Amino acid sequence: MSDEIVSELMRAHVYRLASSGQRVDGRGLDDPRKIVIERSFVKTAEGSARVKLGNTDILVGIKMSVGEPYPDTPNTGVLSTSVELIPMASPTFEAGPPRPDAIELARVVDRGIRESKMVNMEKLCITPKEKVWIMFIDIHVLDYDGNLFDACSYGATAAIASTVVPAKAAGLGDDFPLPIDHWPVSVTTAKIKDLLLVDPGLNEERMADARLTVTTDESGDIRAMQKGLSGTFTYDEVKRIIETAQRVGREIRPLLQAS
Repeated sequence: MSDEIVSELMRAHVYRLASSGQRVDGRGLDDPRKIVIERSFVKTAEGSARVKLGNTDILVGIKMSVGEPYPDTPNTGVLSTSVELIPMASPTFEAGPPRPDAIELARVVDRGIRESKMVNMEKLCITPKEKVWIMFIDIHVLDYDGNLFDACSYGATAAIASTVVPAKAAGLGDDFPLPIDHWPVSVTTAKIKDLLLVDPGLNEERMADARLTVTTDESGDIRAMQKGLSGTFTYDEVKRIIETAQRVGREIRPLLQAS
Protein backbone atom coordinates (compact mmCIF):
# COMPACT_ATOMS: atom_id res chain seq x y z
CA MET A 1 0.00 0.00 0.00
CA SER A 2 3.00 2.32 0.33
CA ASP A 3 6.02 3.27 -1.78
CA GLU A 4 7.99 4.44 1.23
CA ILE A 5 11.30 2.72 1.79
CA VAL A 6 11.62 0.75 5.02
CA SER A 7 15.10 1.13 6.44
CA GLU A 8 17.33 -1.92 6.30
CA LEU A 9 17.79 -1.70 10.07
CA MET A 10 14.04 -1.92 10.63
CA ARG A 11 13.73 -4.69 8.06
CA ALA A 12 16.45 -6.73 9.77
CA HIS A 13 14.94 -6.09 13.20
CA VAL A 14 11.42 -7.16 12.19
CA TYR A 15 12.69 -10.29 10.44
CA ARG A 16 14.97 -11.23 13.33
CA LEU A 17 12.10 -10.96 15.79
CA ALA A 18 9.74 -12.91 13.53
CA SER A 19 12.34 -15.64 13.11
CA SER A 20 12.11 -16.22 16.86
CA GLY A 21 8.30 -16.23 16.80
CA GLN A 22 7.87 -12.64 18.03
CA ARG A 23 6.74 -9.35 16.56
CA VAL A 24 7.45 -5.72 17.31
CA ASP A 25 4.09 -5.26 19.06
CA GLY A 26 4.44 -8.45 21.10
CA ARG A 27 2.09 -10.64 19.08
CA GLY A 28 2.74 -14.17 17.92
CA LEU A 29 3.04 -14.77 14.17
CA ASP A 30 -0.54 -16.13 13.96
CA ASP A 31 -2.18 -13.52 16.20
CA PRO A 32 -4.30 -10.63 14.86
CA ARG A 33 -4.31 -7.25 16.56
CA LYS A 34 -7.04 -6.21 18.98
CA ILE A 35 -10.36 -5.40 17.32
CA VAL A 36 -12.67 -2.69 18.66
CA ILE A 37 -16.12 -2.29 17.07
CA GLU A 38 -18.59 0.58 17.55
CA ARG A 39 -21.90 0.01 15.79
CA SER A 40 -24.45 2.63 14.71
CA PHE A 41 -21.69 5.25 14.78
CA VAL A 42 -23.32 7.47 12.15
CA LYS A 43 -26.91 8.24 13.10
CA THR A 44 -27.88 9.54 9.65
CA ALA A 45 -26.96 6.26 7.93
CA GLU A 46 -29.16 3.16 7.76
CA GLY A 47 -26.25 1.21 9.23
CA SER A 48 -22.71 2.05 10.28
CA ALA A 49 -19.68 0.89 12.22
CA ARG A 50 -16.32 2.20 13.27
CA VAL A 51 -13.68 -0.50 13.54
CA LYS A 52 -10.18 -0.28 14.93
CA LEU A 53 -7.78 -3.09 14.08
CA GLY A 54 -4.79 -2.14 16.17
CA ASN A 55 -4.25 1.48 15.16
CA THR A 56 -5.89 1.08 11.75
CA ASP A 57 -9.16 2.98 11.98
CA ILE A 58 -12.10 2.47 9.58
CA LEU A 59 -15.53 4.10 9.35
CA VAL A 60 -18.26 2.42 7.30
CA GLY A 61 -21.68 3.83 6.47
CA ILE A 62 -24.52 2.07 4.66
CA LYS A 63 -27.30 3.78 2.75
CA MET A 64 -30.32 2.04 1.27
CA SER A 65 -32.23 3.40 -1.71
CA VAL A 66 -34.82 2.13 -4.15
CA GLY A 67 -33.77 1.55 -7.75
CA GLU A 68 -33.84 -0.82 -10.69
CA PRO A 69 -32.24 -4.29 -10.62
CA TYR A 70 -29.57 -5.39 -13.06
CA PRO A 71 -31.02 -7.13 -16.15
CA ASP A 72 -29.20 -10.39 -15.36
CA THR A 73 -30.45 -10.45 -11.74
CA PRO A 74 -34.01 -9.09 -12.00
CA ASN A 75 -35.17 -10.59 -8.70
CA THR A 76 -32.34 -9.54 -6.37
CA GLY A 77 -31.20 -6.36 -4.70
CA VAL A 78 -28.05 -4.51 -5.72
CA LEU A 79 -24.80 -4.19 -3.76
CA SER A 80 -22.28 -1.39 -4.35
CA THR A 81 -19.04 -0.98 -2.37
CA SER A 82 -16.60 1.93 -2.42
CA VAL A 83 -13.48 2.84 -0.43
CA GLU A 84 -12.08 6.31 0.17
CA LEU A 85 -8.47 6.69 1.28
CA ILE A 86 -8.68 9.97 3.17
CA PRO A 87 -5.42 11.98 2.94
CA MET A 88 -5.34 12.56 6.70
CA ALA A 89 -5.12 8.80 7.23
CA SER A 90 -1.63 8.51 5.74
CA PRO A 91 1.00 10.76 4.14
CA THR A 92 0.90 8.39 1.15
CA PHE A 93 -2.81 9.00 0.44
CA GLU A 94 -3.76 11.82 -1.93
CA ALA A 95 -7.03 13.54 -2.73
CA GLY A 96 -8.55 12.86 -6.13
CA PRO A 97 -10.09 9.98 -8.09
CA PRO A 98 -10.01 6.48 -6.53
CA ARG A 99 -6.54 4.97 -6.63
CA PRO A 100 -5.96 1.39 -7.83
CA ASP A 101 -5.40 0.20 -4.26
CA ALA A 102 -8.72 1.75 -3.18
CA ILE A 103 -10.47 -0.01 -6.05
CA GLU A 104 -8.83 -3.32 -5.11
CA LEU A 105 -9.88 -2.87 -1.49
CA ALA A 106 -13.49 -2.25 -2.49
CA ARG A 107 -13.53 -5.29 -4.77
CA VAL A 108 -12.05 -7.61 -2.14
CA VAL A 109 -14.52 -6.48 0.54
CA ASP A 110 -17.42 -6.66 -1.92
CA ARG A 111 -16.43 -10.14 -3.07
CA GLY A 112 -16.26 -11.51 0.48
CA ILE A 113 -19.76 -10.24 1.26
CA ARG A 114 -21.24 -11.15 -2.11
CA GLU A 115 -19.74 -14.64 -2.50
CA SER A 116 -20.50 -15.64 1.09
CA LYS A 117 -24.12 -14.62 0.46
CA MET A 118 -24.03 -12.76 3.75
CA VAL A 119 -27.17 -10.82 2.84
CA ASN A 120 -30.11 -12.59 1.24
CA MET A 121 -30.35 -10.22 -1.71
CA GLU A 122 -33.50 -11.88 -3.06
CA LYS A 123 -35.37 -10.52 -0.04
CA LEU A 124 -34.39 -7.03 -1.15
CA CYS A 125 -36.51 -7.37 -4.28
CA ILE A 126 -39.60 -5.16 -4.18
CA THR A 127 -41.05 -5.73 -7.65
CA PRO A 128 -39.26 -8.26 -9.93
CA LYS A 129 -37.57 -6.62 -12.92
CA GLU A 130 -38.69 -3.18 -11.77
CA LYS A 131 -37.80 -2.18 -8.24
CA VAL A 132 -35.29 -3.39 -5.66
CA TRP A 133 -33.34 -2.09 -2.69
CA ILE A 134 -29.82 -0.90 -3.48
CA MET A 135 -27.27 -1.20 -0.67
CA PHE A 136 -24.36 1.25 -0.80
CA ILE A 137 -21.39 0.39 1.40
CA ASP A 138 -19.14 3.44 1.81
CA ILE A 139 -15.82 2.78 3.54
CA HIS A 140 -13.60 5.60 4.80
CA VAL A 141 -10.07 4.97 6.04
CA LEU A 142 -9.42 7.32 8.97
CA ASP A 143 -6.01 6.03 10.08
CA TYR A 144 -3.80 3.61 8.16
CA ASP A 145 -1.49 1.37 10.18
CA GLY A 146 -1.50 -1.73 8.00
CA ASN A 147 -3.93 -4.39 6.75
CA LEU A 148 -6.80 -2.41 5.33
CA PHE A 149 -8.25 -5.54 3.72
CA ASP A 150 -9.34 -7.08 7.02
CA ALA A 151 -10.19 -3.80 8.75
CA CYS A 152 -12.46 -2.71 5.87
CA SER A 153 -14.09 -6.13 5.74
CA TYR A 154 -14.82 -6.16 9.48
CA GLY A 155 -16.21 -2.65 9.26
CA ALA A 156 -18.50 -3.55 6.37
CA THR A 157 -19.74 -6.72 8.08
CA ALA A 158 -20.46 -4.94 11.35
CA ALA A 159 -22.21 -2.09 9.54
CA ILE A 160 -24.39 -4.50 7.57
CA ALA A 161 -25.38 -6.23 10.80
CA SER A 162 -26.61 -2.90 12.19
CA THR A 163 -28.54 -1.84 9.09
CA VAL A 164 -32.29 -1.27 9.11
CA VAL A 165 -33.98 -0.88 5.73
CA PRO A 166 -36.10 2.33 5.74
CA ALA A 167 -39.16 0.82 4.08
CA LYS A 168 -41.63 3.04 5.91
CA ALA A 169 -40.09 6.26 4.60
CA ALA A 170 -40.30 4.84 1.08
CA GLY A 171 -43.97 3.91 1.51
CA LEU A 172 -43.15 0.20 1.34
CA GLY A 173 -44.36 -1.08 4.70
CA ASP A 174 -42.51 -1.43 7.96
CA ASP A 175 -38.77 -0.98 8.40
CA PHE A 176 -36.83 -4.25 8.69
CA PRO A 177 -33.23 -5.35 9.40
CA LEU A 178 -31.14 -6.62 6.53
CA PRO A 179 -31.73 -10.38 6.09
CA ILE A 180 -28.36 -11.88 7.11
CA ASP A 181 -27.69 -15.55 6.33
CA HIS A 182 -23.91 -15.89 6.71
CA TRP A 183 -20.94 -14.29 8.47
CA PRO A 184 -17.78 -13.94 6.37
CA VAL A 185 -14.46 -13.17 8.07
CA SER A 186 -11.42 -11.97 6.16
CA VAL A 187 -7.92 -12.91 7.40
CA THR A 188 -4.83 -11.54 5.67
CA THR A 189 -1.36 -13.08 5.90
CA ALA A 190 1.87 -11.45 4.75
CA LYS A 191 4.98 -13.36 3.72
CA ILE A 192 8.37 -11.88 4.63
CA LYS A 193 11.11 -14.03 3.15
CA ASP A 194 10.19 -17.48 4.52
CA LEU A 195 7.90 -16.34 7.35
CA LEU A 196 4.10 -15.96 7.45
CA LEU A 197 2.56 -13.18 9.59
CA VAL A 198 -1.16 -12.80 10.22
CA ASP A 199 -2.65 -9.29 10.16
CA PRO A 200 0.52 -7.41 9.15
CA GLY A 201 1.16 -4.05 10.74
CA LEU A 202 2.34 -1.13 8.62
CA ASN A 203 6.08 -1.88 8.69
CA GLU A 204 5.46 -5.59 8.15
CA GLU A 205 3.19 -4.81 5.22
CA ARG A 206 5.76 -2.50 3.65
CA MET A 207 8.45 -5.15 3.62
CA ALA A 208 6.22 -8.09 2.65
CA ASP A 209 7.09 -10.15 -0.42
CA ALA A 210 3.57 -11.53 -0.87
CA ARG A 211 0.12 -11.21 0.66
CA LEU A 212 -2.88 -13.54 0.73
CA THR A 213 -6.36 -12.63 1.99
CA VAL A 214 -8.73 -15.53 2.69
CA THR A 215 -12.41 -15.04 3.56
CA THR A 216 -14.23 -17.94 5.19
CA ASP A 217 -17.79 -18.39 6.44
CA GLU A 218 -19.08 -19.87 9.70
CA SER A 219 -18.64 -23.39 8.27
CA GLY A 220 -15.00 -22.72 7.47
CA ASP A 221 -15.67 -22.80 3.74
CA ILE A 222 -13.56 -20.50 1.57
CA ARG A 223 -15.69 -17.76 0.00
CA ALA A 224 -13.05 -15.48 -1.46
CA MET A 225 -9.27 -15.19 -1.87
CA GLN A 226 -7.02 -12.38 -3.05
CA LYS A 227 -3.29 -12.64 -3.64
CA GLY A 228 -1.19 -9.49 -3.71
CA LEU A 229 2.40 -8.35 -4.31
CA SER A 230 4.95 -10.04 -6.55
CA GLY A 231 6.18 -12.83 -4.27
CA THR A 232 4.95 -16.40 -4.31
CA PHE A 233 3.55 -18.99 -1.91
CA THR A 234 4.22 -22.72 -1.84
CA TYR A 235 1.37 -25.22 -1.72
CA ASP A 236 2.11 -25.95 1.94
CA GLU A 237 2.16 -22.23 2.77
CA VAL A 238 -1.25 -21.70 1.16
CA LYS A 239 -2.61 -24.67 3.09
CA ARG A 240 -1.26 -23.20 6.36
CA ILE A 241 -2.70 -19.79 5.55
CA ILE A 242 -6.16 -21.26 4.90
CA GLU A 243 -6.10 -23.27 8.13
CA THR A 244 -5.02 -20.17 10.05
CA ALA A 245 -7.76 -18.10 8.40
CA GLN A 246 -10.34 -20.65 9.48
CA ARG A 247 -9.08 -20.65 13.08
CA VAL A 248 -8.76 -16.88 13.36
CA GLY A 249 -12.13 -16.48 11.66
CA ARG A 250 -13.77 -18.56 14.39
CA GLU A 251 -12.25 -16.26 17.01
CA ILE A 252 -13.25 -12.99 15.31
CA ARG A 253 -16.74 -13.93 14.11
CA PRO A 254 -18.45 -13.58 17.53
CA LEU A 255 -17.15 -9.99 17.73
CA LEU A 256 -18.84 -9.18 14.42
CA GLN A 257 -22.06 -10.96 15.36
CA ALA A 258 -22.47 -9.22 18.71
CA SER A 259 -25.31 -6.72 18.70
